[in-house]
Amino acid sequence: MSPQTLQTFTADAAVELAVIERSGFVESRHLGSAVLVDPDGAVLIELGDASAPVLTRSALKPLQALACLEMGVPLADESLVLATASHRASEEHVEVVSRMLESVGLGPADLQCPSVAPADRGNRMRTRMEGTMMSPLHFNCSGKHATFLMAQELGGHDTAAYLDPDSAVQRQVSRTVEEFCGAPSDFVGIDGCGAPVHAMSLTRLARGIGRLAAGSTEAARTLRDAILAHPWAIEGRGRPNTVVIEKLGILAKFGAEGVMVMATPGGPAVAVKCLDGSSRPTTLVALELLAAAGALPAEQVVPVLAELDERVTGGVAGDGTPAVVGAMRSSAALVAAGEQLGRA
Repeated sequence: MSPQTLQTFTADAAVELAVIERSGFVESRHLGSAVLVDPDGAVLIELGDASAPVLTRSALKPLQALACLEMGVPLADESLVLATASHRASEEHVEVVSRMLESVGLGPADLQCPSVAPADRGNRMRTRMEGTMMSPLHFNCSGKHATFLMAQELGGHDTAAYLDPDSAVQRQVSRTVEEFCGAPSDFVGIDGCGAPVHAMSLTRLARGIGRLAAGSTEAARTLRDAILAHPWAIEGRGRPNTVVIEKLGILAKFGAEGVMVMATPGGPAVAVKCLDGSSRPTTLVALELLAAAGALPAEQVVPVLAELDERVTGGVAGDGTPAVVGAMRSSAALVAAGEQLGRA
């Protein structure tokens, strides 16, 4: 792409995806784009511009993990889910990543992601007391990095070069992205963790995640089944992606800067980009679109959204808890798109 086109869609090409209502007053509006594709990859609903490139961020992790499986990395169960996780660095998460590294004779010093404190409060307090709070193991992408290292080590490649776009593992990621998404990435930059980050349209991203969720290859089925069996590992207990997978039996993976993908095994898939980078509306939008397509029963979606608690609060209720004075709601454009699909 030329330098003039190295950008995502503009506000003029976006639509309102969700609004925040407080005391009957719409106080905030989330703009973005979203797309729903059927099992064959045909577009069922497009909101905004789903053809413009977006940086996929961690929403691409399932395909990055799949690439490592295709290279023969022997991961299964929780370890395989950590390969695609944006985890909270709970003790469980860190233990699994440590075992992954140890299985090929490597350790935390081989990770090239930043050293941070655990996002999980309990583990942050524990590691602070032990003097081990800052570690690359605690970075939310450490499972992905460990898997990249495993692929390089087991293939006889230079582990120190695992983030180089020309390394064996990153070349395989590019091939897997092209195979599952239907075309090469539009652009490759550097993600927050230091790994290559790929740009593509929301439509191609949704198609790629949909193919994975449908189990189009043996490796894809292995990865999908591991995620569905161990949802705690992909984010953390009570966290949005984990709750959606646990309660609804579908794949869900967020990415930084307001990116979200969801896909049902054998059914439709969704990709969302909130233009201002907020993740707040992305779960709502993705679930609303899947429900509109009939891929998820609305009566199952409603309690999941309630559990994720996107209430707007103000003051204190009579029982001493925060008083609910509003909520995040689907935009008129999102509701209309769902109704139009229902009439089709």
